[in-house]
Amino acid sequence: MHKQISSVQNGIIKSLVVLGEKSKARKQSGTFIVEGRRELGLAMQGGYKIQEVFYYPELLPPNFDITQFAADSYIEVSKEVYEKIAYRTTTEGVLAVVKDKSMQLSDLQFNTKTPLILVAEAPEKPGNIGAMLRTADAANVDAVLIANPKTDMYNPNIIRSSVGCLFTTQIATGTTQEILAYLKENNIVTYAAALKEDSEYYHEQDFTKGTALVVGTEAVGLSDEWLNKANKKIIIPMLGKIDSMNVSVAAGILMYEAKRQRSFK
Repeated sequence: MHKQISSVQNGIIKSLVVLGEKSKARKQSGTFIVEGRRELGLAMQGGYKIQEVFYYPELLPPNFDITQFAADSYIEVSKEVYEKIAYRTTTEGVLAVVKDKSMQLSDLQFNTKTPLILVAEAPEKPGNIGAMLRTADAANVDAVLIANPKTDMYNPNIIRSSVGCLFTTQIATGTTQEILAYLKENNIVTYAAALKEDSEYYHEQDFTKGTALVVGTEAVGLSDEWLNKANKKIIIPMLGKIDSMNVSVAAGILMYEAKRQRSFK
């Protein structure tokens, strides 16, 4: 079904703006916004259902087939409307309302007996979450688990900073207690990244078994629960003047060391 909307006062457009800005609206509707052709393509590959596509034809390539996104409806909008609903300043002429998916620990499925998992406890900055998801995709880890999330995973900043990698990696959320129990039940060894005296160098560990690499926030690090219940505490040597690095950078270093040990498989 194809429609046209040219007024920013249209009720559909007003609802779309709220959906992009308000976590509550996303949770209540079970939907979220994806902007950009590549991101929508990745969402489709990840099995997400696209409900409505909004597009401004002049920003699309010549002869672009908007129906490739297999949506329930397609709505052509004016320049004024598109500028109102688009999140990015440099954009691609298309965004869509997409149905969310469950992110329960019970939904996780692994094709290996030795999965590599990244766990991030209470990350607050959507940009850091997106960066970790992007690196997790690059390293092809088996899952990313978010413990005690501070923001909903369909925040537009997460989608934007992950460049759509939110859709390419298995993701689950839960409390620290739930995730610790899940990892223990599945015989996954937990390595907590921590600047502690009894931490061991990360590059001296064996990450070839079922492995969970656990990182905390830059401000406070990991909670005592993770530090006390992880199988091991590990540290990345800090050779300069400061004693911490960006959490997404630290996660990347750990993930790629694990992949190196696994011959990048």
